[in-house]
Amino acid sequence: MAKDYVGRSKPKKRTAKPSRAAKPSKRFPIPLALAVLAAVVGFAVLLFNIRGTAPTPPPSLTELSQQPSPTKPQATLPEPPKERSYVKELEQKQVEVEITEQQTATKPYQMQCASFRSRDRAEESKALIAFAGLESQIKRTEGQNGAWYRVVLGPYPSKRDAERDRHILQRAKINGCQIWHWSF
Repeated sequence: MAKDYVGRSKPKKRTAKPSRAAKPSKRFPIPLALAVLAAVVGFAVLLFNIRGTAPTPPPSLTELSQQPSPTKPQATLPEPPKERSYVKELEQKQVEVEITEQQTATKPYQMQCASFRSRDRAEESKALIAFAGLESQIKRTEGQNGAWYRVVLGPYPSKRDAERDRHILQRAKINGCQIWHWSF
């Protein structure tokens, strides 16, 4: 059956009277005292036995300078290795390699770092890029929604050069720059 605990009152706390039988008596710890006494006596005996067995002090610098230094036997050097036959063969061998001309991109690369509606904000972005040590340009572009001011860097002859400058800008906390082929 279920019990209803809501209407039940809290039980009263019992106050126990201290009884003398419940209190443990504190006696002197004889085994602990004997163990400590044995440890102290053992330590004293150890100190007494090692007295006078200290090693001799190291000689002073004046005593060392008066003693002759021991001579070391001269070590013989190993003979140098003889020249191998393949060394001569490699010196006389010629290797022919076909060099193919790498295809380069016909267009150079540019990097666009920002695009704004107002020229003032584009100038601020250009100044931040100048603080990073790079030179940028602001180009006005007409779009369907009106004029845009793009902050671009370049032209770069290779994408690797553009990536190098983008990493410089990333270290200066300027992120979001995109690399594209140059459009005139």
